[in-house]
Amino acid sequence: MIGVVSGKGGVGKTTLVANLGSVLSYKFKKSVVIVDCNITTSHLGLYLGMYYTPVTLNKVLLGEEEMGSAMYDHFTGMKVVPASLALKDLQGVDIFNLKDTIKNLFGKTDIVILDSAPGLGREAVSVLRACDEVLLITTPYVPSVMDIIKLNEVINDLGIKPLGVVLNMKSKEKYELKSGEVEGLVELPVISSIPLDKNVQRSLALKTPVVTFMPNSPASKQITSLAARLIGENYEPPGLLSRVKSFFKS
Repeated sequence: MIGVVSGKGGVGKTTLVANLGSVLSYKFKKSVVIVDCNITTSHLGLYLGMYYTPVTLNKVLLGEEEMGSAMYDHFTGMKVVPASLALKDLQGVDIFNLKDTIKNLFGKTDIVILDSAPGLGREAVSVLRACDEVLLITTPYVPSVMDIIKLNEVINDLGIKPLGVVLNMKSKEKYELKSGEVEGLVELPVISSIPLDKNVQRSLALKTPVVTFMPNSPASKQITSLAARLIGENYEPPGLLSRVKSFFKS
């Protein structure tokens, strides 16, 4: 159970969850479930073009439905558990029931990825309590990095295993923090540095993961490398060397 968390919104957390789930499923052939745990401002289903989802995590948390009924198949092979978009569906929902709600997924799927709300509110803490491992995602700017320092302190207090930091939307500007600087501040390794890539925004407009829309784009290659790292697989990003190898193998 992997939680993807951030200190601030807008750093690419939901986009990362959608793309990690997709590539782990369709490329690495894993059984994957991704869950939108940001019930107050849910976006995961929208990012994937899921507009009609009558059974959501909200109803599962209320005890009205089983988790299996809230899972929707995506064309990449992963399953998606969306949260409701309706304000009325927040009534009576206790997100602190999340851990008990999703525990029946253990042993039934290879990987569960929880898309957390940003910050350290009730929804985010519920994700931390429910997951075994956590990925922290940030942009290369001081305010965002300061927030994940606080997150890491809470993660340590809860005894959760931090997998490392994902540095997102890197554009190599001089005013951005470098990976080494982030590692020094957070005291965790930067395990992926995903470049700012216009194909990500294009894929969001098309409601499809960038790893399927443009699998050889700069962001897609980094996300695929990160996915491979999470499951201990070897992955060689497409490039001149790999094309030469493919030529001689054919």
